[in-house]
Formats: sequence, C-alpha cells, structure tokens
Amino acid sequence: MKVGLRPLSLGSASAAALILAACAYAPLADWQQDGSSHDAVFRPARPIEGATGLASYYHPATRNADVLTAAHRTLPFGTRVRVTNLSNNRTITVEITDRGPFIANRLIDLSYGAATAIGMTEFGVVPVRLDVLP
Repeated sequence: MKVGLRPLSLGSASAAALILAACAYAPLADWQQDGSSHDAVFRPARPIEGATGLASYYHPATRNADVLTAAHRTLPFGTRVRVTNLSNNRTITVEITDRGPFIANRLIDLSYGAATAIGMTEFGVVPVRLDVLP
C-alpha cells in the first residue's frame, strides 16, 4: 500500500484558514483580567491629583541612575508627575518613560536619581503622593 501526502483541495484549504483565523481572535475582556490596557499610551492623562500609594525604585545598575524618570501602569509616556515622599515631604518632578511597577501594591517605580532626590533609597519602598503636571 502506497502512503503519501496529497495536496489539499481548495475547500479544505479554505476551511483550515477559517478555523485558524477563528482561533486567533480573543476579545480583550477574555484575556486581560486586570483592566489595564496597552493602548493607555494614546489616551490623555487622567487627573490623579493626590493619588497616594507606595513607590519603589529601579536598581541603579538597571537604568541610567542620574535621570529623573519613572514607570507607571497607565499614565501616557511623557507625562510629567510631581512625586511627594509622604515620610519627609520632599518632592521631585519625573517623566513617565516606562511601564510598571508589576507588583500589586505599588503605584510608581522611580529612577535611582529620583529616589535619591526624595530620600527613599535607604528604605526601598515609601508612601508617596502623585500629582500630574500640565
């Protein structure tokens, strides 16, 4: 008995393409459970005057330690934010250039330079207040 590959008929090829296309589509709500969105970059910054939470910082070896930047989950890239350390009332203005933090109870990740400026490097995580600047 001779066994070999046969070319697909036009109908079979069309059916296979439709099945694969149907498998590739997944509505946003089905796979994105946390409500965040990759298109947040294109939305204007929502006012978050007085938002409070915990801030952490990048290790100086992972990023340029001198820049005053930060990572936020939803604010558009380029947004300027005033960060106030609630433990000592020091403030710094940073620019959002990255996404994160990826730890549930953190509000913002600061660059090492920004963390040093508000006196949080010896603690690692501090309570902060965020104000979006125009």
